[in-house]
Amino acid sequence: MRDEATAPVELTESAPGNLTARGPLTFATARSARAKGLAVLSATGAKEIQVDCSGITASDSAGMSVLLDWLAFAKRNGRSLHYGNLPEQVQAIAHISDVLELLEKGV
Repeated sequence: MRDEATAPVELTESAPGNLTARGPLTFATARSARAKGLAVLSATGAKEIQVDCSGITASDSAGMSVLLDWLAFAKRNGRSLHYGNLPEQVQAIAHISDVLELLEKGV
């Protein structure tokens, strides 16, 4: 049985530009989550992307960094990206790091 804290993060596209993130977004999963996210963002043809984060089960500063990296990727590639339903853990870390507004508004 796989430990929930190290289970792989899933980022799936339910409709063009509508993505859902599921699983823990932590130090243990950040590297694979970053890579998966960049692959999904690269594959979608949508210019406007919405990521529902309600399925994120745990997060820490590494997870927040992944979300910021996905935003940077979208911006570099001329796309807009917005997060919905950011978990409280992400919001708290982002608030302390002074990036909550960026995560909430997106690019």
